[in-house]
Amino acid sequence: MTPITLAVVGAGPSCTYVLDRLAATARAAVGQLSLDVHIFDRSGKFGAGQVHSPDQPVTSFLNRIVGQVSFAADESVVDAGPLLPRQDRPTLLEWCRAKYAATGEKTFDVAAEDWPKRYVHGLALREQFERYVAILRAVPGVRVHLHAAEVSDLEERVDGRLVVRGADGERILDADHVLMLTGHSSNDPLRYPRQAAWATFAERTEAAFVPSAYPLERAFAPGQAGPGSTVGCVGMGLTGIDVILHLTEGRGGVFEERADGTLAYRASGAEPARIVMFSRAGLFTFARPYNAKEQNPEELEHRGVFLTGAAVEQLRASAGAEVVIDGREQRQLDFRDHVFPVVVLEMAHLYYTTLFGADFGAHLETAARPGYEAFLSDGGRGAPSDDSVRRLLAPVELLVDEAVATIDAVLSGTLEYARAKDRSWHVEPALLRYLDVVFGPEQAAGLASHLDAPAGLAAAVAAADSPWRHAKSADGNRFSWERSIRPIARDSFRTPEEYRERFLDFLDVDHRWAAQDNLMNPAKAAADGVWRDLRDTLAAAVDFGGLHAASHRDFLNVYMRHHNRLCNGAALEVMEKLRALIRHGLVDVSAGPDAEVVTDEERGVFVVRGPLTGAELPVDVLVDSRVHPFDAANDVLALYPNLLNRGLVRKWRNPGAGEADFEPGGLDLTKDFHPVRKDGTVDARLTLLGPPSEGVMFFQLGALRPNQNHHVMQDILCWIRQFWAQVGDRTGHQSGALARAGA
Repeated sequence: MTPITLAVVGAGPSCTYVLDRLAATARAAVGQLSLDVHIFDRSGKFGAGQVHSPDQPVTSFLNRIVGQVSFAADESVVDAGPLLPRQDRPTLLEWCRAKYAATGEKTFDVAAEDWPKRYVHGLALREQFERYVAILRAVPGVRVHLHAAEVSDLEERVDGRLVVRGADGERILDADHVLMLTGHSSNDPLRYPRQAAWATFAERTEAAFVPSAYPLERAFAPGQAGPGSTVGCVGMGLTGIDVILHLTEGRGGVFEERADGTLAYRASGAEPARIVMFSRAGLFTFARPYNAKEQNPEELEHRGVFLTGAAVEQLRASAGAEVVIDGREQRQLDFRDHVFPVVVLEMAHLYYTTLFGADFGAHLETAARPGYEAFLSDGGRGAPSDDSVRRLLAPVELLVDEAVATIDAVLSGTLEYARAKDRSWHVEPALLRYLDVVFGPEQAAGLASHLDAPAGLAAAVAAADSPWRHAKSADGNRFSWERSIRPIARDSFRTPEEYRERFLDFLDVDHRWAAQDNLMNPAKAAADGVWRDLRDTLAAAVDFGGLHAASHRDFLNVYMRHHNRLCNGAALEVMEKLRALIRHGLVDVSAGPDAEVVTDEERGVFVVRGPLTGAELPVDVLVDSRVHPFDAANDVLALYPNLLNRGLVRKWRNPGAGEADFEPGGLDLTKDFHPVRKDGTVDARLTLLGPPSEGVMFFQLGALRPNQNHHVMQDILCWIRQFWAQVGDRTGHQSGALARAGA
């Protein structure tokens, strides 16, 4: 029997998930198999890959709590097919608990809501990978080969197979099917004008430019970014945070708890003298809230009230502009004008539902629905986004005005509580919820005891403090999209020192709000519930040319930044460390918003300028501390440029109708992740999951989640069903067994 050869390129987390499905389906197959699986990883970090390597710096955290990570399909996954035995598919939490029981190492002593170190995730991935490989190798007729090697090219053979070539261009093997799981890479800085200018400047001066921060352990040359130097980081997201901790705690610095519970930093002397952080917004990503939804995700995760898939489709029908993309008709929307107003309405509704309670939220929904339904029907009538936002929020604000006036009058003692009950909404639950949110359960109970004594209530409120620094008055706790994304008012600072103080003050508030959690804090609930829980709805608006070309560019340049800052930030523990480093003076954020890099030829250094703060900060080492977007043509590795040159793949293009086309950088893929070739045909021998699909699809990255019917596993199932079906077609007598295994 001629074996079927499967080549898997990339052995990171997605490969581990794939091996779970291969192992389970191959084990369940009836009849003889003849399958060769060849797995390639250029880093040799099988199971974890370079990004999640067990050997990476211990200072980097996974951006997901322990309870939200798994490695295999479970009972929640729709049409998963056969599952491995329960003991062979532990979640990360179960894996850590077993490790702690076996070793006693405190690193593994974690609760579901804790944030694990990224290397711990790597250890678990590696072990699960090895477990799945062993299961596969125990299936008669299945052979698994591991190659610590780079794949640089694929080439077609006349018999329809694909030649897999290594870094030196030499043939390694011929494959019937190739699954690409290449994960994160980086782009050639010389292909981008700004980065190319920085690289050229560094070549002719003593300044240094680091075009990519990963892998962190190899980002800096020996002696680079050492004591006395100043490092500048372009980007204040998760990558920039990784760089900070690597250069401080990773160099032997220690964080110590102070009497007030905050942290102080004790330097080791091996750190740079200063780390200058700057970005367009001049802000770190906001602290991720304590995830109270983890108690019961199925019930507690937010379900859209206004921002729904049906709403997106109705907007397409009423306001979409018809275009043809790859022979398929699509009605394209403008995210800013059509979808974003509904996003803001959803956020406002969830914010006030959190602040005033579910009963008030139901009244808000009733008040907002007529205007909302009209907006879906007329698509905004061509009005600008700001006008549509005001239109949708107008009935919300009218009801909130009434609630604010009533609650503030009761709390100030100017309205007797007994006379405040005659409203279209129920005052008592709204007031009690407000006290609970603003003052906490214990203080709220004490304040509620004064409800029948106006003067006593007013005095008690005046004497109380909000642990989360909420305003005491309801009027001071209104929802504002602008304040959500720009929490430091631009007219509140003029100097680097003033901005630093405003920044530290915001970090304190943000820390408190995150500690309050994503069910009790109105701002965190609105951000987490809409931008995280409703990602699938956002994807329905964006995927496969759902937005017109200019709007798609606007979405990636503007709204994805808002998404990342609002709901994709770091853990509280990490953000507290950053606050300590800023107070210590080692991390410098004084450049403020809209900072830019210029070169000082005379001194041979980069200079970070803050146009709003007046900061002028010389930098010896400049680091591009951002995750590079996937760009097939400009990847630093040879594989994707070679595939483009051969015509085996092509870049996806959003065709402009009366405007320029937009190419995000990702590949043109079908909905089942097969590439569209240069000649427009689809190649079912190739499947690409993860970053290559970014562009034609939205937010395809992420660790596998347990008990969620997670989209990452559904993407893998899409591939494996087709793979087994094609194997069956090739071998004939195997088809029945494989169809059952892959069903």
